[in-house]
Amino acid sequence: MLQSSPLNFRRVVMLLGRVLLGAIFIYAGYSKAFLPNHTFWPLFFLKFSISTNLANFALQVEAFKLLPAWGVQFVAHVLPFTEIALGLLVLSGWKLRIWGLLLSAIMVGFFVVVLRAYLLHMDINCGCFATPEPINLKKVLEDAAMSALAVLMTIFAFIEARRPHPWAAAPKPETV
Repeated sequence: MLQSSPLNFRRVVMLLGRVLLGAIFIYAGYSKAFLPNHTFWPLFFLKFSISTNLANFALQVEAFKLLPAWGVQFVAHVLPFTEIALGLLVLSGWKLRIWGLLLSAIMVGFFVVVLRAYLLHMDINCGCFATPEPINLKKVLEDAAMSALAVLMTIFAFIEARRPHPWAAAPKPETV
C-alpha cells in the first residue's frame, strides 16, 4: 500500500509553477528577441530583425537606470535567450532544484527592479513582453505573485527531493 498520495499540495504547486512560469519565461524571451518590431514597421527588412528587437529591449533596460552601458547591452542580448532556455528547463522538470533556484533568483530580481521603479515613480515601460506596458501597482503585484510562486516551487522541489517517491517500492526487510 502507498505511504502517501502521489498527488499532494506540494506536487500541485510544483506542477503549476513549472507550467505557468515555464510558459511565461518562454514567451517573454521569445517576444523580446523574435516578435516583430513595431517601431520601424514601414521598413520591412527591420521588422523581423533580432538585432533591432534587442536594441529596443536595451532601451527599455536602460530606462531603469541601474546598469552601466556595457551591463545594459549584456542584459539585453543575454536575458531573452536565457529566459527561453530556463523556461524550457523548468517546464521539463529536469533538475528542478537547480533551475527553480535560478528562476526564483531572476524572478525576485525582476520584482525588486519593478518595485524600485514603481516607488521612484519612474514613467517607464516594463519591457517584460516587448510591449509598452507601464509600471503600475498591477505590474508590481503580478511580479510579486510570480516571485512567490517561483520561490514556493523551489522550496517544495527541495523538500520533495528529500522524501522517497510514494510509488517507489518499500525496502524489503532483511531475513535472518
